[in-house]
Amino acid sequence: MADRSFSDVSLAALYDALNPWGPSDDFYLGLVMSARSVLDVGCGTGRLLGRAREAGHEGRLCGLDPAAAMLVQARRRIDAEWVLGYLASARWEREFDLVVMTGHAFQVLVGDEELRSSLAAVREALSDDGRFVFETRNPAARAWESWTPERVREVSDAHGDVVRVWHEVETPVLGNHVTFTETFEHPGWERPRVSRSTLRFLGADALAGFLGDAGLAVHEQFGDWGRGPLSPTAPEIITVAGPRPT
Repeated sequence: MADRSFSDVSLAALYDALNPWGPSDDFYLGLVMSARSVLDVGCGTGRLLGRAREAGHEGRLCGLDPAAAMLVQARRRIDAEWVLGYLASARWEREFDLVVMTGHAFQVLVGDEELRSSLAAVREALSDDGRFVFETRNPAARAWESWTPERVREVSDAHGDVVRVWHEVETPVLGNHVTFTETFEHPGWERPRVSRSTLRFLGADALAGFLGDAGLAVHEQFGDWGRGPLSPTAPEIITVAGPRPT
């Protein structure tokens, strides 16, 4: 789940264990391998670009993330560019054939202006025939209803100690913003570490509207990582967009 919890170095080291490689990563890796130059927005630990390089990608790979602690993990690799910062303040001009936002990072853009400025930066960074690919949770699937304290995940840190993690949504949920806490409990800590995050759940029509305002057009949308159709019950809205012809 994409949020801003992982600004802590010790938590950033747990990110990949909490989010093991899966079908979504395979989906994006295929796209990355077919593009000459790639910008991974919200790159986190750099796992996707690192896997692409290991698979033989020979082009430009650039990761952007606002969390310095995550880039500490990413910068263990020296075969890609790692940039600290936010998309809205980035300045690339037609430098990338592919821009991706994985791990539901798009949903962290909760305000209209933040979203518009970020999409404008994507449009500026894309080549004329480039693609912007990202996913959001389908609001109709109401994924947040399963984010309860009873659903505890356990992972081991580098020393073998078990870290327990759970979520709790603040209610009532109003509009398309969902605010929740994420709690990390470690046997060596005096008290649990708790972060608070807000995600925005936009439907397909709203996404198309924001993309259009930024000069981007939707080319394809899928409802799951097997490229199934987008439907009212689909868990995801996976969007492939590109610059709108002028």
